[in-house]
Amino acid sequence: MTRYVFITGGVVSSLGKGITSACLGAILEARGLSISMIKLDPYLNVDPGTMSPFQHGEVFVTHDGTEADLDLGHYERFVRTTTGRNSNFTTGRIYESVIAKERRGDYLGATVQVIPHITDEIRQSVERGAGGADVCLVEIGGTVGDIESLPFLEAIRQMGVDLGHDRVAYVHLTLVPYIATSSEIKTKPTQHSVKELRSIGIQPDILVCRSEEPLPDEQRRKIALFTNVRKEAVISAHDADDLYKIPAMMHEQGLDDIVVRQFGLDLKPADLSEWAAIVDAKQNPGGDVDIAMVGKYMGLKDSYISLVEALQHGGIHTRTRVNIHFIESADLEVAGTDALRSMDGIVVPGGFGDRGIEGKIDAVRFAREHGIPYLGICLGMQVAVIEAARHLAGLEGAMSTEFDADTPHPVVGLITEWQDAGGGVEERDEASDLGGTMRLGAQKIHLEAGSLAAETYGRDTIEERHRHRYEVNNNYRDRLASSGIRFSGLSVDDLVEVVELPGHPWFLASQFHPEFTSNPRDGHPLFTSFINATRRYREGDLPEAAEA
Repeated sequence: MTRYVFITGGVVSSLGKGITSACLGAILEARGLSISMIKLDPYLNVDPGTMSPFQHGEVFVTHDGTEADLDLGHYERFVRTTTGRNSNFTTGRIYESVIAKERRGDYLGATVQVIPHITDEIRQSVERGAGGADVCLVEIGGTVGDIESLPFLEAIRQMGVDLGHDRVAYVHLTLVPYIATSSEIKTKPTQHSVKELRSIGIQPDILVCRSEEPLPDEQRRKIALFTNVRKEAVISAHDADDLYKIPAMMHEQGLDDIVVRQFGLDLKPADLSEWAAIVDAKQNPGGDVDIAMVGKYMGLKDSYISLVEALQHGGIHTRTRVNIHFIESADLEVAGTDALRSMDGIVVPGGFGDRGIEGKIDAVRFAREHGIPYLGICLGMQVAVIEAARHLAGLEGAMSTEFDADTPHPVVGLITEWQDAGGGVEERDEASDLGGTMRLGAQKIHLEAGSLAAETYGRDTIEERHRHRYEVNNNYRDRLASSGIRFSGLSVDDLVEVVELPGHPWFLASQFHPEFTSNPRDGHPLFTSFINATRRYREGDLPEAAEA
């Protein structure tokens, strides 16, 4: 029987419920349990696919093509689980399902209400997402007290009543602020947050208290007294200089023991040696590199969180300290490319819209002409093709139709038909809805023998995740190939997946998003190879770029 751990948050948002959930999952997994993880989001969007990165951060893409909350990325980086369609449910998706059932007449003429129909739909969704795992961790987005999250909280309250204390545990994450002017640690916000939670019928079993410094015993005792939680179940989640230290930090305070005892499980001790090795690799690097990430959402680092972590994973697996410099592509259009001169590698990530596009093209050209290792992802591959079309193939004015519908050389255009992972044909046009209509999820890619991509992956067929609407225009492939660009990876239906520059020391760009399958324990061959190349560039060990 699956046990459930529900993680809620109070006081303020963005305290780290996703990290807390992922780290608890990692510790329980290290004790031999199978783990599934779910995120419940209170917003009305069906999914985050159409939301601005400034509003919501990164959109994480699962293996099955679901556009999901970025916390699913945390889950997959910390736990050996594959998330999917049943791992992220929003208010919009829940209501969409209930209304569809009502239109079909599934409710037999009943008046459809929040209780029981919405809460029943939430409960059924959670049970589907659990998938028969030993323990299912369910994170509820938002903050206790928000009107939007009330149906989710009511649903998990009902599950606690029906399943019992030995199958349901409640973890509540709160803020314990330090007031510098009076030199005091304040527990009152936590007390009020728990009071709010108890007022809707949920008594937390565990409190995870976010603070700048470790929480002193005096404050832990006070919080326990006023919240009806045992002192040993008041966990200090103080600031850490490395995310991957947090599983050990929580394990040392007995977080997993509390959950295991409540569920009446007899398990082996947690083996956190892999996490200790990761922390050691980060703390004891053998060298440094400086990487320029040239994008358009640099005001919110969460916009590229999976990519940032994947680059760090490359550093872990090469014992390299990776210093990432976030550069607005629009700034390069104004100030030029001097900011790139001291870099050991250049990354251009994905993105949408034409702002800063010429700055990204300039970054590609700088990397090509100066022999600096270059990694392009999604749009980063498309601008590499545009740059090569303009400056190697002589196609003046070459552009993507996403940014210029009247370009004389549409080397990148809207894809209208493609084969999905299941072998079916998907079709889109300019009038299609924006939400959920991209080429999404994991698909097979064939790599050309002898290419940098095939050498990096160590095989000729790979599977990676996608999220895009535009593709390289196949009508230009021969002309571009004759100018020196190499199309070293193709999809099963002949779409360009990987481009390289054979005369360059290390230049590779992919239409897919390899960052979504990178994790700290296993790394990812593409990022490991890229960081190795930047190390060699810094040490003067890479060959000079061939003349174009």
